[in-house]
Parts: sequence; structure tokens; C-alpha cells
Amino acid sequence: MTQIRSRPPVLTLTDAAAERVRAIIFRSDKPVAGLRIGVKNGGCAGMEYTMEFAEEAGRFDEVVEDKGVKVLIDPKAILYLLGTQMDYKTDKFAAQFVFNNPNQTSACGCGESVAITPVHSELTEARPA
Repeated sequence: MTQIRSRPPVLTLTDAAAERVRAIIFRSDKPVAGLRIGVKNGGCAGMEYTMEFAEEAGRFDEVVEDKGVKVLIDPKAILYLLGTQMDYKTDKFAAQFVFNNPNQTSACGCGESVAITPVHSELTEARPA
């Protein structure tokens, strides 16, 4: 019999991030199924995180539910985000979501873009049982 090993979540949220996402979704004037998170090429460091409301989950989205919040991970971003913690921080001059990503190798000086190496490990390789 094949034993199925549980997978670590692609993304977790801090209490502050979950609270902020709930507040934003509550104020939306459209029905929201969750917050879709992904990555795209861009910025001086090479990649940027993306966030948008999702009216429904995509066919291949990874669905993460944490602290009462539903997050939909773009399937192209899973290997870049595996193990990431999303936080929400405020200070005197800014309030923003922050991604604590173990796969991030560098960031630009302005903090708008990052360099991320996709995960390549036993978690991503098909292995016989």
C-alpha cells in the first residue's frame, strides 16, 4: 500500500495578514472567493509578487485556508512560494503586505521586486513508493 505524505502548506499567514485580508474582502463590492497570490517577471530584481481578488478558484489553483482566510495560489507560483509566510506590517510611513520567502535570494533596494529560486527537492520530484 502506498503511504501518502502530507505536504507542507505553500503559504501561511500571520495574524496581522489574516486580519487585513479579511478586512479588505469585507469591504469588497463584489463577491470574493479568496485572495489570489502569484509571481510575475518584472522589476529590477527579476520578479514581483502579485495579489488580486478572485471571484472563484481557478481549476489548478492551490487553495490554502489559514486563520479563516482563503488564499488561492497561482499554479505557476507554487514552486516559488513554497514555505512562504505572508505578513502585514505598518510603520510611520507605510502599511504593506510582506512575504517572508525562504526561496528569495535577493531583493531590490526599493523592495518592489525580488529574485526567487524555485524549490527543487524531494517535494517536487515524483518518486516511487
